[in-house]
Amino acid sequence: MAIEAATGTELARAGAAEFGELLDPYRRELVIHCYRMLGSIDDAEDAVQDAYVKAWRGRGTFQRDGSPRAWLYKIATNTCLDTIERRKHRPRGDVHLGVGPIPDELLQGPLEAGPEARYDMRESISLAFLATLQALTARQRAVLLLRDVIGWRATEVATALDLSVPAVNSALHRARRTVADRYGGPGRPTDGSVAPPQPSIRALVDRFVRTWEAGDVTGLVALLRDDALMAMPPRPSLESAAAIGAFLAAGILRGDARTRLSPTGANLGAAFVAYVAPGAGEPLEAFALLVLTIDDGMIGRIDAFADRDVIRRFGSPRLSG
Repeated sequence: MAIEAATGTELARAGAAEFGELLDPYRRELVIHCYRMLGSIDDAEDAVQDAYVKAWRGRGTFQRDGSPRAWLYKIATNTCLDTIERRKHRPRGDVHLGVGPIPDELLQGPLEAGPEARYDMRESISLAFLATLQALTARQRAVLLLRDVIGWRATEVATALDLSVPAVNSALHRARRTVADRYGGPGRPTDGSVAPPQPSIRALVDRFVRTWEAGDVTGLVALLRDDALMAMPPRPSLESAAAIGAFLAAGILRGDARTRLSPTGANLGAAFVAYVAPGAGEPLEAFALLVLTIDDGMIGRIDAFADRDVIRRFGSPRLSG
């Protein structure tokens, strides 16, 4: 049964297993929505699980003539807001590290968007866009995502967040202004140019792999925009091609260390698990997930994740050969 065909009576009468089956078609898009809100796929999956429990316990609040999808989004969004609030009270040292990657297999397939959506799927899950969302308050983030990514009308967002329509419009105005200042407008590369065709992107990525594995730092830097950024949470970001080159030359690409990039899928972009064998005869060990952002025919951003749990989602700890 399609979820929108489920009536309030059916949801109210369903047992736990049937209730889950009636609502399960929306689980994937709710995970993606919560990932955008929270910046962590692990936290997103936990939030959706919590939201489904809340939906089951509060199934009597579902209006017979309402949309199950909108009802679930309301519960999931408010669950994310609660999660963000709890992060403020975590013990010292237990710090949220910002935005992490999401596997491409969770992003496959169409997602429903309303008539007022301003961002498409690829842009709305790009690491550059999601990093920008971190500069918003939790409420602004929820409003922006529901209005400009999900495409809800202001009245629908107001109902979901228990706000007035003027409050929604005010939060959206502030959120859009922040995003415009830090990231740019929807549906465009970060420098306003037309995105290069796919063959050009593939050729650029192939050159990146060759120069990286050859330890050719000069050649690699030539593929980067002058103002390229390399994000390495929790370490500070590097904010120029020259700084990135100097960091790599002094670190992972120094000397005769054997390196390998194994392709994977993250955030619908070019992504690789990076391996290194520090010495002759030593095995290739995974040390980072790299996600590239292509901007105007060059690499504008490299997100590097060294967390072992993150790496395990995208590749094996060791690589033969």
